[in-house]
Amino acid sequence: MIELEVVPELHRPIMIAAFEGWNDAGEAASAALEHLASIWGAEAVAALDPEDYYDFQVNRPRVVIEDGGRRISWRTTRILIAQDTELGRDVVLVQGVEPSFRWRAFAIELMEFADTVGVSTVVTLGALMADVAHSRPIPVTATSDRPRTRDLFDLEQSTYEGPTGIVGVLSDAAHQVGLDSISCWAAVPHYAGHTPSPKATLALLARLEDLFDVTIERGELEEDAHAWERGIDEFAAADTEVAEYVESLEEAQDTAELPEASGDAIAKEFERYLRRRGHWGPGSEPAAD
Repeated sequence: MIELEVVPELHRPIMIAAFEGWNDAGEAASAALEHLASIWGAEAVAALDPEDYYDFQVNRPRVVIEDGGRRISWRTTRILIAQDTELGRDVVLVQGVEPSFRWRAFAIELMEFADTVGVSTVVTLGALMADVAHSRPIPVTATSDRPRTRDLFDLEQSTYEGPTGIVGVLSDAAHQVGLDSISCWAAVPHYAGHTPSPKATLALLARLEDLFDVTIERGELEEDAHAWERGIDEFAAADTEVAEYVESLEEAQDTAELPEASGDAIAKEFERYLRRRGHWGPGSEPAAD
């Protein structure tokens, strides 16, 4: 671990992590992390030594011009601290590139830092390409392997089996050391997953709002998401086969979501909306107009 700044004493910190690469369809997860770092004014306090974890022929260093001179910028994973956030607690942001090797050591190093600063909850963000329609809400699943965490945050238990990325390894490492570990994954339309997807980024931020009952500043993301959706509309309209395929996805998604439109589900979602905007606190009734 390379310390860049002195780490301040933190108030009830949580850790949120996202990585470029296999876990990041549409760059949705890494963009969500960058957005949080920006709106919260996060400061970098440490970085992992890139020599230990990266193949520089895969993640090549870059030449950058800074203060009138040129220098080498090494691709790595940085740790940033955001204080005085809307969450009412400090946030440790882990921002980087999926490592090339020594994943267990990588995860252990991050968990040691989490333990040092008193992190209680680790949230990992990911995005995958899936058979979903760009014109419908981006599905986001939030899961945990720990029963206590599932009860606390109203989460599902993942049933996935198969290859995993550094997001899955880090989630498991957090669970193994006794932290509340939450994994959030956005499903990005596979026919539009090779370009940045601000709509999926927004969906991940909305899931964080639900988890922690807060409102996160959106900035220009909503406008960018509308522009992205219009662009995909134009792409689909220009190709009959693509248009028919998108229509079939829309019908399948609409049908699959019908059982969720129960009175209890709608009431629960509305309650979350009110809490995030400060109109409804625990034990209170909705504010009168």
